[in-house]
Amino acid sequence: MDPNLLLADWAGRHVTVEMDRPLGSPHPREDDITYPVNYGFIPGTLAPDGHPLDVYVLDADGPLEHCEATVIAIVRRRDDVEDKLVAVLHPERAWDSPAIAAAVHFQERYFDSWVELA
Repeated sequence: MDPNLLLADWAGRHVTVEMDRPLGSPHPREDDITYPVNYGFIPGTLAPDGHPLDVYVLDADGPLEHCEATVIAIVRRRDDVEDKLVAVLHPERAWDSPAIAAAVHFQERYFDSWVELA
């Protein structure tokens, strides 16, 4: 596998995330998905799909328009062109791979994915 994101480049990095799918919002194409986490992108970046890098923001108490967060992991997709960053507002809280996988399962259940934790 040739990952499109290197964990060493992103782990611990503070990023600005713009939300295009805040917590509680419906998925634009899948009627059965409501976002249980904030999901957005990092402006000024470019992913293999031609859009900015996508980010799951896990520990917000409500919907956000934008935030500063710390990258703690990458969701790797074996059957898609891009991986997803995972970031948190409170990096002092411990997250493990199973907890991250459970938080993003609502969308990752459609992909052959796994979590690479920093």
